Amino acid sequence: MIPKVASWKKDTVSSLTEMLSNGGTIAVIDIHGVPASAMLGMRAGLRSKVAIQVAKKRLMKIAWEATGNDFADLEELYSSAVQPALLQTDMSSFEVFAELKKTEAGRAGKPGDVAPHDIIVEKMDTGMPPGPIVGELNSVGIPAKIVKGSVQIQKQVTILKEGEEFEGDLGLMLSKIGINPIVTGLRLCGTIEDGTRFKPATLDIDYEQFESDLISFGAGAYNLACNIRWFTSQTTPTLLSKASGEALAVALEAAIVTTDTLPHLIGRANRGAMGVAGSLSADALDEELSQLLGAAASAAESAAAASSSEEAPAEAEEEEEEEEEEGGFDGLGSLFG
Repeated sequence: MIPKVASWKKDTVSSLTEMLSNGGTIAVIDIHGVPASAMLGMRAGLRSKVAIQVAKKRLMKIAWEATGNDFADLEELYSSAVQPALLQTDMSSFEVFAELKKTEAGRAGKPGDVAPHDIIVEKMDTGMPPGPIVGELNSVGIPAKIVKGSVQIQKQVTILKEGEEFEGDLGLMLSKIGINPIVTGLRLCGTIEDGTRFKPATLDIDYEQFESDLISFGAGAYNLACNIRWFTSQTTPTLLSKASGEALAVALEAAIVTTDTLPHLIGRANRGAMGVAGSLSADALDEELSQLLGAAASAAESAAAASSSEEAPAEAEEEEEEEEEEGGFDGLGSLFG
């Protein structure tokens, strides 16, 4: 006799098969430890972006294979899930990870919970007023004391090592001083996108650092390309500008006259001539040359005067500050005789 399959199982498999047939990114998430009320809120926030189906592993296997997929892939994703659920979305695996990360929140440890990492209580002022809390904190190994009307933790202490279990009221006491180490939320176990399996560690990217790295790498590549004279649409303007500057410098050094070098050469010749004229006796100069030298000297004096006038206010301010400080000390001295 063939056993009768419950209709709800057929409906679940049918629903899973339809969801998997939609393609996109398929993910396994772990909903273990998420309160029912919180789960409803999380699903409501994600409903427009993803489809989530909770079902037994055997039913998921049937639906997975019915859509032509290899169950070994799904089995790999299931390995770290305590209470698995299947997720389908058109988002990329990286976007899925980021969205699920938003659902995470810390809660107080309960008896039997395992510490996800070393739980360290720092030396601090809790800001709590004196009361029974002092004895309660000390009873769980947190050295507390009343100092200046406030409960303070006396020294840093490691309460639990990674992998150790919470016992008694330890989780509650830690929560009272702001330590909620147990993270709840829709935890991603892995995704399959276009036949490629992604682990959560691969998807956990610091996007700000990633952007900074890209900018740094781009700048380094640009500098390298310019230094080895690699012509591209980005480097060509810089390389041409550099070549133009170097060509102008060579032409000036060789005194080659062109429309670009002529103003520079005339200016250099004029400065040289004025230098020679300045070293001659006044009797050897004609009236025009004397006027030019006089104008140059006046311009130099004006520039020097302007420079000294800018420095003078600063010196005056310093003197005024010194006088004020001396006056202040005199005033204190007069108070004490």
